[in-house]
Amino acid sequence: MAYNGGPMTEAMYYVLLALKRPNHGYQLMHSITEVSNGRLKMGPGTLYGVLSRMQKDGLISLAEDDGRRKTYQITTEGEQALRFEYSRLKALIKDSTILEEGDEHE
Repeated sequence: MAYNGGPMTEAMYYVLLALKRPNHGYQLMHSITEVSNGRLKMGPGTLYGVLSRMQKDGLISLAEDDGRRKTYQITTEGEQALRFEYSRLKALIKDSTILEEGDEHE
């Protein structure tokens, strides 16, 4: 089933962020930890499951396979999906300011 444009999982979002530069699996795990400021540490099982699904959905593609490791890159569709998700998350944050306004009246 192809990506339908709905909310992304946290793993998908960070994989796409980390693939702003082509990367292979081991580097990706480190990049995801770095991009998330250490909040998200993705193991190989989760990472390769997400990569496989995102490749099937056309969000990423294989840039190189030298037989030892595969390097992945974000596709145009992946870039669009990442930017759409970023806009969706920004809207959620903006809508949530009501929580801060509620704190001011306490």
